[in-house]
Amino acid sequence: MARVVSTWWPLALSWLLIAAEGPALSAVVARLADPEINLAAFGGIVYPLALIIEAPIIMLLSASTALSKDCDSYRKLKRFMMWMGGILTAVHILVAFTPLYDVVVIQLIGPPAEIVEPARVGLMITVPWTWAIAYRRFKQGVLIRFGHSRAVGLGTFVRLGADGLVLTVGYLVGTIPGVVVAASALVAGVMSEAVYAGLRARPVVDGQLKEAAPVEEPLTIWSFVDFYTPLAMTSLLRLLAEPLSSAALSRMPRALDSLAVWSVVTGFVFLLRSVGVAYSEVVIALLDEPRSSRALRRFMIILTTVVIVLPLIVAATPLAMVWFERVSGLRPDLAMLSRRGLWLALLMPAVAVLQSWYQGLIVHSRRTRGITEAVVIYLVTSGLVLWGGVLWGRTTGLYVGLAAVSVGRLVQTGWLWYRSRPAERLIEQRDDTVAVFERADIATP
Repeated sequence: MARVVSTWWPLALSWLLIAAEGPALSAVVARLADPEINLAAFGGIVYPLALIIEAPIIMLLSASTALSKDCDSYRKLKRFMMWMGGILTAVHILVAFTPLYDVVVIQLIGPPAEIVEPARVGLMITVPWTWAIAYRRFKQGVLIRFGHSRAVGLGTFVRLGADGLVLTVGYLVGTIPGVVVAASALVAGVMSEAVYAGLRARPVVDGQLKEAAPVEEPLTIWSFVDFYTPLAMTSLLRLLAEPLSSAALSRMPRALDSLAVWSVVTGFVFLLRSVGVAYSEVVIALLDEPRSSRALRRFMIILTTVVIVLPLIVAATPLAMVWFERVSGLRPDLAMLSRRGLWLALLMPAVAVLQSWYQGLIVHSRRTRGITEAVVIYLVTSGLVLWGGVLWGRTTGLYVGLAAVSVGRLVQTGWLWYRSRPAERLIEQRDDTVAVFERADIATP
């Protein structure tokens, strides 16, 4: 258990700080000119589209953690990272700077007209974001694999420092559009963290990685494609729900208000979910070790209990209004809208812990197709709820969107549990065998 905690808490701190980035961005934008328009442009268009474009490389953290075991595997993963980062950056440029933007945003998403042009500027500013994300997550995977998860947490402080500097300048100047301030802070933070991760990983690559024995089964292009394609499809399909939600909210009552507070509410929920999201890499990194499954499962149960209680306390007390009105800077009516919506997302932090456990088991088994299947189920389920909300047309878009995400994640978690059962049984059999040999004082074969 001590090993699990020592590996988890730096990653949890890192994810917690990353999750704090969203509320910080929203809080500053809410205090600048035209807050509803700029919040809706950034949270409803810029951020979801940037996430969709970078989706294929988001799972590089899990891939690098699982596969960066020797120099040969590291070099092959680095080559993949460089190519994919360049290709996806080119896609981002095409969407931001060509008429393709009008097709994607105006025709497909259909947001209120007043946020279209501010969102275009924000998307142009975020061009460097994708490659920096790819590089950062690849290097962080190496650090986690070789026991340097604390360095990942320190990198997040670097990121937030850059964020804070840009946000402070934007707030003090006061005349820069909020979407420009938010997009600039996002890029500055990720690029700073990428530089730090590269520098911090250099001695690990030159030392521990070079000294590591070659793996028994060398990584080939086909084995990597078989391993990574389901993971890439997983993140792509999962993030497809973001612009899908924006499109649905744009077609339901109180469209501008719902788009404006969407990023505020989901950002707060992600803040609560972040400690559970961090658990995935812990499971992947430690399941290789004998007799690890029981401690990992026990910690999962404890963490799930904690993250069930915390959001309930916030939603049921004045803390919710303190957060949404005073910290996030929303108008009282928007703060009340956000508080009511929060009740629909109370289970999402606990669901994040369970998903990390089940996904870690599946990734460890290298049979990752079950993760993609679960995300397809999530996308279909949440899409049906959103479609029903648009057809009904009488419920505020924010409520329908949060209900869609919550129901979709619950169904997704059920499928992950089902698909992880074979992997969990194999791990349990391994650990039981090791325990028998240890009790008999016999060397494990």
